[in-house]
Amino acid sequence: MCEYCGCQSLASIDELTREHDEVVRLISHLRPAHEAGDVVRMAQVARETAAVLGPHTRVEEGGLFPAMAEDFPDQIATLEAEHRHVDAVLEQAADGAVPGDPAWPDRLMEAMELLRDHILKEQDGVFPAALAVLSTEQWATVDAVREEVGGALPRPAATTEA
Repeated sequence: MCEYCGCQSLASIDELTREHDEVVRLISHLRPAHEAGDVVRMAQVARETAAVLGPHTRVEEGGLFPAMAEDFPDQIATLEAEHRHVDAVLEQAADGAVPGDPAWPDRLMEAMELLRDHILKEQDGVFPAALAVLSTEQWATVDAVREEVGGALPRPAATTEA
């Protein structure tokens, strides 16, 4: 993923990026399951993906996106609509359910392709733009949302210099 602008030096963006990396890793497990017709495995991956995306999306929509919506209203609206679409497909596998709809596996694959493109838009557009336009107070709001919602991934250990 992107490392050219320095935005990952901010803990908030670094955590969002690590979540993106985990989601991309999870998505990589879907193609073999889909090719094998293993809907049970696909549903499991969908639940794991949803677990990462839940707090991730809340941080974006509760902190990052509102701060950027004034400058980039159309782009933010598009990203939020993509969140809704992906969430709706993942939700069908919630609570241990294996969707009975025979079209669901294909819808999941399409939604995950959309999600990969969505991640690139955030990595290459939203995060660098946020670095340029968000104020200290807006970053504090992003951090406060993260503290409230937590995350699915362990946070990196703090390093100390000798």
